[in-house]
Amino acid sequence: MKALTKTTQSANAATVEKKWVLIDADGLVVGRVATIIANILRGKHKPSFTPHADCGDNVIVINAEKVQFTGKKMADKRYYKHTGYAGGIKETSPEKILEGRFPERVLEKAVERMIPRGPLGRQQMRNLRIFAGTDHPHEAQNPEVLDVASMNRKNKVGA
Repeated sequence: MKALTKTTQSANAATVEKKWVLIDADGLVVGRVATIIANILRGKHKPSFTPHADCGDNVIVINAEKVQFTGKKMADKRYYKHTGYAGGIKETSPEKILEGRFPERVLEKAVERMIPRGPLGRQQMRNLRIFAGTDHPHEAQNPEVLDVASMNRKNKVGA
């Protein structure tokens, strides 16, 4: 009689099945939708999750300009960056970014800061596509629509 062996299966690039997921960010809370996106990009929602492999799905986010913050974060929260020169610290608020030229950067940076830094994190971030409006050029991939607002009542502001 053969003894039962317990082996852990490790996913690699050849065995991973990647899907496409569409998320409508209209009225959603930035931090809550960013954690959901980050988990999908990493593949933590799959039973075959492997930390050292890109086993996540491709994510398309539309209406990124309509994301919300809770409380007074829209005016009080600050984003900092440094130019590299002495005394070159710059700050801005989410309100200015959302009204500016690239409103999708608020959500992009929130997700980017939840993904591990390094080559694998950069590869996983390439699977994220964020669009400010409702149009996106990825209809041919037949993305599966994920209703984040219905997952938890706290995911949407005012609900």
